[in-house]
Amino acid sequence: MSETAASPLVAPAPVPGLGQGARAAGEAIRDWLIGEARLLTDSDQVLARFCEMLNDAGVPVDRATVTVTTLHAELAAISRFWVKGEPVRREAFAYRPGAREQYERSPFFHVHQTRQPLSLWLPTTPDDRFGIVPALKEAGYVHYFCYPIFFSNGDDNGIAFATRAPEGFSPEAEALLRHVLPAMTVYVEIIAGNQRLNQVLSTYVGNDPRDEILAGSVHRGQVKRIRSAVLFADMRGYTRRTSDMEPEAAANLLNDYFDCLVPPIEAEGGEVLKYMGDGLLAIFRDHGDDTGGASQSALAAARAGLDCIAARNEAVPEAERFEAGIALHHGEVAYGNVGSGSRLDFTVVGRDVNVASRVAKLNKALGEPLLMTRPFADHLWTAPVRVGAYAADGLDAPIEVFRP
Repeated sequence: MSETAASPLVAPAPVPGLGQGARAAGEAIRDWLIGEARLLTDSDQVLARFCEMLNDAGVPVDRATVTVTTLHAELAAISRFWVKGEPVRREAFAYRPGAREQYERSPFFHVHQTRQPLSLWLPTTPDDRFGIVPALKEAGYVHYFCYPIFFSNGDDNGIAFATRAPEGFSPEAEALLRHVLPAMTVYVEIIAGNQRLNQVLSTYVGNDPRDEILAGSVHRGQVKRIRSAVLFADMRGYTRRTSDMEPEAAANLLNDYFDCLVPPIEAEGGEVLKYMGDGLLAIFRDHGDDTGGASQSALAAARAGLDCIAARNEAVPEAERFEAGIALHHGEVAYGNVGSGSRLDFTVVGRDVNVASRVAKLNKALGEPLLMTRPFADHLWTAPVRVGAYAADGLDAPIEVFRP
């Protein structure tokens, strides 16, 4: 056999080389993919069952790979690998410069360019034909079939199969694959669309707001009250530090800064709800009557974030240094949709959010990296140090603040 690029993306009916029995098996697989399979929540299970059904239909699949691009802040694509007799495993491909070169050496790039399936008889395929060829040969595969999956939004994805069967994929087996793969394309696009929606919402609003939105909380004024610890942080002197920076350098500085603050917040169970230039708003929800746990977690996250900033400044002395002011408060906030018309923001609002933002301004005025209010301090398991009581814009009574 040799490398071929033959059939159209949607196989015609009847499919050349497909006998009556294989056609019936193919129809059963197609019906399952667009019926039962798309209602299953475990896409790994679907891939495994799909490959098992192909084997039952006479297609000797020993390995299958589905690769789909993703809208993720750190990832470019995710692949699922099925190998006969093994659980499905996933591999995430990080978004990074230079990844294009690896993609261009892959069979997926070839089928995306030609818009045709690719069949490789591996014993006669040069090792340098594609980057994956030596590994396939070493693993004992003899025949490889790669099929492009084009989404309606223009994204290029793909699915590939390999077999160790000495005779490889017969013409009828390839015909059966071409017969069922358009239905697999529909399934993959539906599942990938749902996953992308989840990923994008998680990236821009966070996991819990994502769940609220997908559950139907999408109407203006649709809010609920929650009690939580509120963390408000901003960078000291951001305007001065970035006044002579190129926009790209300012963005990189902010990324370094948030890399110090966000991981500790998430590690302590906090939710980052908002980035506001150099500012950050996060909450730590109360769980039942355990109101102290939220404050302890917020304080631990704040301390860890400040420690990370100090460590970064010491480890990279040639880089632009930065410092942060962090304010901590505890109270009740309105959590939900605020905005106008069809343009809404899912955020927290209310007096206690305003208090936290006012305390953040006191950080700078008092030269304190970390301040907390009396309501926050009252929930701690250890007593903090009182700093004083200070007037704040828009608030009738002075704010009593403490340091750890």
